[in-house]
Amino acid sequence: MTTNRTHQTTDSRGTHRTSRGLRAAVAACAAVALAATLTAPAFAEARPAPVAPVHQERGDLLRVEPVAELDKAEVAAFLARAGIGDGTVRHGVRAYRLTYRTIDTDGRPTTATGLLTLPVGGERRLDLVSDTHGTMVHRDYAPSVAADFGKLPSYLHASAGRAVAAPDYLGLGKGPGTHPYMDTRSAVTASVDMLHAARTAAQRLHRPLTGDVYATGFSQGGQVAMALGRDLSSGQARGFRLRALAPVAGPYDLTGEEVPALYDGRVNDISGLFYVSYFLVAQNRLHPLYSDPSEAFRAPYDERIEALFDGEHHEEDVITQLPGSVKELLTPEFYEWMRDPDGALLTALRSQDDSCDWKPKAPVRLYASAGDTDVPIGNARSCAADLARHGVRAPVLDQGAVDHFGSFKKGGPKTVAWFDRLAR
Repeated sequence: MTTNRTHQTTDSRGTHRTSRGLRAAVAACAAVALAATLTAPAFAEARPAPVAPVHQERGDLLRVEPVAELDKAEVAAFLARAGIGDGTVRHGVRAYRLTYRTIDTDGRPTTATGLLTLPVGGERRLDLVSDTHGTMVHRDYAPSVAADFGKLPSYLHASAGRAVAAPDYLGLGKGPGTHPYMDTRSAVTASVDMLHAARTAAQRLHRPLTGDVYATGFSQGGQVAMALGRDLSSGQARGFRLRALAPVAGPYDLTGEEVPALYDGRVNDISGLFYVSYFLVAQNRLHPLYSDPSEAFRAPYDERIEALFDGEHHEEDVITQLPGSVKELLTPEFYEWMRDPDGALLTALRSQDDSCDWKPKAPVRLYASAGDTDVPIGNARSCAADLARHGVRAPVLDQGAVDHFGSFKKGGPKTVAWFDRLAR
């Protein structure tokens, strides 16, 4: 989950209202002026050739493509346009799109893409940051393709001197199919396999990895980071060691916090509308919740909503095709089912709610914001409570009265500084 762009929408009474809605100041902060730098950079080295692995296994690297190169001043300027300070910027960065083998939601072989970002200069052997991204509806918003927000976390962490592996997830970036939104399991497998692909690519680029992983992520990616940390801790990513977890504003508790917040006003109407519609359409492809869209969505939205989440529509396109709130979107029966879920819907929600239900050996910090009306801070408190039941103290670090993207703008640089201290 991640939003923040200001939208003008019309409600059922015909009045216009401004809402802090989608995608976290993406256009405003990332600066269109930088697009040429990001999409057509000058490279100091030859383009790596495609890789042809002998055996087809998860994490096999298929292709490495340079996508950007920024010097230290350009990184600082890029971050500044997003309202992020440059206090941790010590290096320029080089970024590469990786294509690699992974599995789909049914365990069948497929491919995915992701962004590997390396610092220019610094240590030859690099620790690795796994950065998992928030909600994205258009495939070109993903880190390996995006020219704006999708690359911000990677540049922030890589410019501090660590390699960064940022998976696009299934169905985003250059990967095939549609994105299984909020399917934590497949997001984790794509993230684990991205680590293996990043290790191969980094070796080929003469910047080998140490094996130490610092996991972070924003919004939906915060939840993925916690679940990824569990896999790393259980040895499911051979050759990697979890050093720290620092997710930002993750929706860790859909049933206990996020869904109730849709009904009591803690989640704003536009963001709630976007998340609910995306979640229901994506989850229905995996765990059928309705046999016909008209069972869940009111007319005329039932006839258009599934096509809006094909990976080719921008968030503005989606929002302008929907009403002003969840209540206006869903049928009365489905609206009440969301309020008090059971059966298939409860299963779909609960299957995303266990990312904090384990015992990390690495230190954990949970960044969140009291002012967040996309992912209320209660999600982080629920996560901390889950961890506490396993004897782990994970502080919830409140970034104050800022919105959803503001939690990243304030919390992101703090995660970098914390990783710096742990690495000494």
